Amino acid sequence: MPDYSKIFTYEVEGLSYTVSLYEQDGAFLADISVLEGGMDVNAIYFGDDEFSGESVSLDGPLNMNGTRLDGERIQWDDAEALSDPGLGPEGEDKETYVSEGDTLTVELDVESLDEIDIFGIRATSTSTDSGSIKAVSDDPEEPEEPEDPEEPTFEKVLFGTDVSESGEVFDGVFIVDEPREGYEYSLPEGEEPSFENYLSYYEEEVDGYDIPSLDSIVFYSFHEDGYPVEQFRIDAPEGGFQSADEVLEAYDAAIEAGALDPEEVGSGDLIAALSLGEEDDTPEDAIEDDGEAEDDLEMV
Repeated sequence: MPDYSKIFTYEVEGLSYTVSLYEQDGAFLADISVLEGGMDVNAIYFGDDEFSGESVSLDGPLNMNGTRLDGERIQWDDAEALSDPGLGPEGEDKETYVSEGDTLTVELDVESLDEIDIFGIRATSTSTDSGSIKAVSDDPEEPEEPEDPEEPTFEKVLFGTDVSESGEVFDGVFIVDEPREGYEYSLPEGEEPSFENYLSYYEEEVDGYDIPSLDSIVFYSFHEDGYPVEQFRIDAPEGGFQSADEVLEAYDAAIEAGALDPEEVGSGDLIAALSLGEEDDTPEDAIEDDGEAEDDLEMV
């Protein structure tokens, strides 16, 4: 479904439709969708809401003479003829005939959809009592653009550069979201702890380590009792990562695959319980063990 920029509506007894405007592949299009009834769309008219200058009009039965908006004569900026009135031998199979559930798509000769504040349709063979309409719609709905998904954030990331086949990390760099006791590296104050920012910090601020040396990247949150809990990890492909873009692609693939989905990887509390044992009431031991492990690895 296209991302509509403006949606006009029109409704009278026996007929209702919408006209939805959008841009696609450099072209400006209008989807005319009938919600109730049917009509043969013979011409469309459109313009801005400044009624000045000469009004465009099509000849004969395709004209929109007499149309007004709030009692004011409309000045149309452009009009496009689509078909002659009358269904002819094609009947309701005519290309410009649309009935309930159908959509007719028309390309608009404009440079911007901002030029269109008013939309008119000249139609015959309609399901209205009169059998034809000179319909005018204004005040279009402008759907809000969907917000980008919120970027995941992390409290600690390990950039591992020496990892065993069993997944044990012997060398690497810990970076945390804010200054924390026991950690040399932390993101600048106020910087969002997104992975992209962690990766940029690793590249630019940490000496002696680079992208090709990475074996595995591990993402953590901190338990309420203070010890880190692994959320997930991404491993370098055979031959290693060659660039930051390759790392980000692997990260995006992991997120899309559900790396942070509790149903996929389990909650942090569950992981902690599995690590500590259900009857372990002294998480401080885990903190000490974690700290000792990091000291033994001589990570910076």
